[in-house]
Amino acid sequence: MINIPVKNFTEPIKKELEIFHERFKEQMRSRVALVDLIVRYLLKQKGKKIRPTLVLLSAKTLGEVNEHTYRGAVLVELLHTATLVHDDVVDASDTRRGLPSINAIWKNKIAVLIGDYLLSRGLQIAVDNNEFEFLKVITNTVKRMSEGELLQIQKTRKLNNDEETYFKIISDKTASLISTCTIIGAMSITNDEYIINDFKQLGEYIGISFQITDDILDFEGTKSILGKPTGNDLRDKKLTLPLIYALRNAEKSEIKNIINKIKGKLTQKEIDYIFSFVNKYGGVEYARKKAKEYSQKALDILEKYDNAPSKDALKSLINFILERKN
Repeated sequence: MINIPVKNFTEPIKKELEIFHERFKEQMRSRVALVDLIVRYLLKQKGKKIRPTLVLLSAKTLGEVNEHTYRGAVLVELLHTATLVHDDVVDASDTRRGLPSINAIWKNKIAVLIGDYLLSRGLQIAVDNNEFEFLKVITNTVKRMSEGELLQIQKTRKLNNDEETYFKIISDKTASLISTCTIIGAMSITNDEYIINDFKQLGEYIGISFQITDDILDFEGTKSILGKPTGNDLRDKKLTLPLIYALRNAEKSEIKNIINKIKGKLTQKEIDYIFSFVNKYGGVEYARKKAKEYSQKALDILEKYDNAPSKDALKSLINFILERKN
């Protein structure tokens, strides 16, 4: 795999990212001491900030970053942070980016309320600044993300996920927010519906590639790289694309054996057995092929637009998502 430096896709917006970080910290603050304490803790969890980067790069590919762009970037990062906090409650996760999760330290009730606070701050920014077009996009995204999560829970309970449903889940759960980033970036520059739709599709394709790659890493990653043991999806009884493909191509007796193992409490030996099963039927290779297809669709959309450092950075970001190891 190619190790693409993060600076390859952040260099054209280095100044804009610094401004974003300051705006983001300002909007997170609260006069309630407990909220402010937790917010400061959240700010220690350094992520790659891919979502605000996508907002800024999308905008700069089409024009100049402006106040609308910064507000949009802050809005999507607040939404993303809120969903991470809520996800950790739903998944009963004890860690996030190498640090104890909010629910692990302050328990579920406070974690849920902090997630609600962050989401409401984002909506408030949109309302206070008359960013009603952003608000339409964001509310639809929250709806899709919730539906995707609930559909995944339903399929996890029944262990009957298929490829079509898998793509529906990842489109709603993951790609909807990535698409929101590229839409909002475009909307902060232009009212052209054709361009906005292009950037909507761009984000959707990037998001699908991102999630497939993430699911591959659960079969391929190592604890030292990912900061978590592999096989987490299996332990959570989530059937992702590599396993779905392998099950579709296996003998009935093998399928029954694998499903029975997943229904129980998996040991590391059983997880390793399932990994071997997936590799036997080319599940990871198939998933990687699909991730590349969606990345290429995203790159094809970008080819319609004028060359610029920000466009090259978007292409680097797409390749980074595809080739990442964590």
